[in-house]
Amino acid sequence: MLAEKYGTSRTPVREALRRLEQDGLVERGDRGMRVRSRSPEEILEIYEVRISLEATAAAAAAQRRSDFDLIRIRRAQAAMDGTATDDPPAMAAANRAVHEAIWAASHNGTIVDLLTRLNNHLTRYPATTLKVPGRWSEALVEHHALIDAIEQRDADRAHDLARDHMTKARELRLQIYCDEPAD
Repeated sequence: MLAEKYGTSRTPVREALRRLEQDGLVERGDRGMRVRSRSPEEILEIYEVRISLEATAAAAAAQRRSDFDLIRIRRAQAAMDGTATDDPPAMAAANRAVHEAIWAASHNGTIVDLLTRLNNHLTRYPATTLKVPGRWSEALVEHHALIDAIEQRDADRAHDLARDHMTKARELRLQIYCDEPAD
């Protein structure tokens, strides 16, 4: 059906669906594949891992970052600082760019891969936590403190700041989920 709709053969569609299933984004249903349902338990599972990995990435970035990494992180943060607060997709993209720059500075490809995959799971929860009143300015302050810790090569502080930052994101994500109208 999808192959016909998009004018392609079945093989690439089958492979794409297999990959989405491996990544946990779709599941087998009664009549084929379907997008996985969302739940607060899934949010907790995703963030349990994400909090640990973000904290580990920040600590590693503090230990391993190069001057170029720091420039890249600071540029991403400057772009985030200048992002309009009336554009949630731009806010989310700017925030993600800062996080990705920190991940890259960890010089740990496995962490980058796993965090990228976790972010893919969060795309099923489209509302950004950055639109919660007060969160944008709070996130900016948290990012600047984290970047300062990375610049100072304070791995323990970077770890703790990243952990606390993502813990707040988890709590907001759960609140947004609970406030959403049922499908």
